Amino acid sequence: MIRALKALFETPPQESAEALEHRLRLAAAALLVETARADFGEDARERAAMASLLERALGLEPAEVQSLLAQAAQHANEATSLYEFTRQINDHFSPERKQRLIEAMWLVAWADGSIDKYEEALIRQVAELTYVPHGDYIRAKLSAQAASSP
Repeated sequence: MIRALKALFETPPQESAEALEHRLRLAAAALLVETARADFGEDARERAAMASLLERALGLEPAEVQSLLAQAAQHANEATSLYEFTRQINDHFSPERKQRLIEAMWLVAWADGSIDKYEEALIRQVAELTYVPHGDYIRAKLSAQAASSP
């Protein structure tokens, strides 16, 4: 009992920079996984888009990306809401990094050649939860659409 009370007043141990970066990568990857799942069917093109985006954005090797995506899928399965991910994004991402995340979500959604209403609703919700201005949300959508067009 006394130990539990002491724990309330102790400061938690500091998280290492590497652990924090991994947690942020995991949150961003989980949001990409949620985007791919939003239309109730993961497409191989969406999985390839996620892997490509993470490789380029994070400079990871393909095996590391696959491990990150597997962890992200597990976290997405266990999550009770988007707040678990968006809170971390809000706490640590710059406005520019948030906009790049929204654009990455649009790129995953466009990977199969069409946008489902549930994908659009999810991306809009994440943009609102991360305080991405509507104009930046639209720019990200149009940029992703142009990049996805043949």
